[in-house]
Amino acid sequence: MATDPEAAEPVVPSLVDRYFTRWYKADVKGKSCEDHCILQHSNRICVITLAESHPVLQSGKTIKSISYQISTNCSRLQNKVSGKFKRGAQFLTELAPLCKIYCSDGEEYTVSSCVRGRLMEVNENILHKPSILQEKPSTEGYIAVVLPKFEESKSITEGLLTQKQYEEVMVKRINATTATS
Repeated sequence: MATDPEAAEPVVPSLVDRYFTRWYKADVKGKSCEDHCILQHSNRICVITLAESHPVLQSGKTIKSISYQISTNCSRLQNKVSGKFKRGAQFLTELAPLCKIYCSDGEEYTVSSCVRGRLMEVNENILHKPSILQEKPSTEGYIAVVLPKFEESKSITEGLLTQKQYEEVMVKRINATTATS
């Protein structure tokens, strides 16, 4: 009696799928398709990443460089957090820029926080190897880690889309694109 080897292997969810809830912000700051993904852990920490549909993750894009220098006086790299109460952490609003991504085709994308809270860390690895942002956006290629205020931890998901709602937005975009062509 032969059994199908693929049927015998149970599908094991990834670490991200097991411990994080995916939330999405579509068309950040009104820019079409510039979608961000917020991975929220049960301990309320949020990992900011790019959504699958972001133009940077589309084929043919090459990242030239990434900069955490937001303005002449503000660099996210100078964020130094210490102690139990996370002293020194930069406070972010929903629209606060985290970094800028420069592509070889001249395009520039600004990644926003999408959640209010304290900046715990930025991913310096993507500065040295920008390709991991495209290869592993939900894991090693994350942008930053943000800790929302405890009293706001339940309300930070207001205004964000669930995985299902985001998929519906994607279907509408595809339908709109095919209708115009």
